[in-house]
Amino acid sequence: MSRLVPRTIAAPHGRTSMRLEPEFWDALAEICQRENVTLGVLLRRIEQRRHHGSRTSAVRVFVLLYFRAAATEAGHRAARHGSGLF
Repeated sequence: MSRLVPRTIAAPHGRTSMRLEPEFWDALAEICQRENVTLGVLLRRIEQRRHHGSRTSAVRVFVLLYFRAAATEAGHRAARHGSGLF
């Protein structure tokens, strides 16, 4: 059974459907809240980056890069990354 959750979103060229894992939908919601934008606006910005691949792939890469850019050494220490928890 797939864990992918389908959602319909207003995209730059009309409404579109995407299937992502629940964690990615949660991450997108957090990014929208932090950046004070709607999901449609965020999707347009992601598509403007001209990622080579599918829209879903572009979204996953964007989420990874967004949180990777936000990660700091202090944040990693506070989360106990590198301590063998994972």
